[in-house]
Amino acid sequence: MNFGSTELENANPVVYDIRAPTLRASRCSDSPDSWWKCDGLRPNSTLFTDAQDEWGEQEEDEPIDAREVFDLVRSVTDPEHPLTLEQLAVVNEEHITVDRGNENASPSVVLEFTPTIPHCSMATLIGLSLRVRLLRALPTHYKLGVLIRPGTHQSAGTINKQLSDKERVAAAVENKYLMGVIQGCLSTAGLRGIPA
Repeated sequence: MNFGSTELENANPVVYDIRAPTLRASRCSDSPDSWWKCDGLRPNSTLFTDAQDEWGEQEEDEPIDAREVFDLVRSVTDPEHPLTLEQLAVVNEEHITVDRGNENASPSVVLEFTPTIPHCSMATLIGLSLRVRLLRALPTHYKLGVLIRPGTHQSAGTINKQLSDKERVAAAVENKYLMGVIQGCLSTAGLRGIPA
């Protein structure tokens, strides 16, 4: 990855129309600064942020679905362009799988993303941004997978292995420069599909 380069790898990306945000029942706070205070989407870990869990040990009233996960990531900004991952069709709801789990298995979320070009050098950074976003928002008992969709990137196997390695992810978020870039990508995540 060459973060310092001013030359764009994909100078003219295809930009797609975005879906209108879904209005949810009032499970969530109406305050614009409290977008993450939904019962099922509240932060619960201070691993990557200073946010405090204001709810204590509440049980989830409703299970999380693919639409809610999509709403969490749709407004994340691409590291190369001032466009969202939804506008670039990097993420979409159809490529998110939510398994509610059972008594023998934890619930899980698997998000597959599609880089804009098959040799995108930003794919690892996009995957890290998505992983950090979901680690911050999903309950800690959810297993999380962030993967490149099969056949959409020439190094998908290597990048998927890196994104699945908890130690590598933890080391990456400890890097101040890299975390600054990730924070830039996540700065618009709270819009949840609503144009700025």
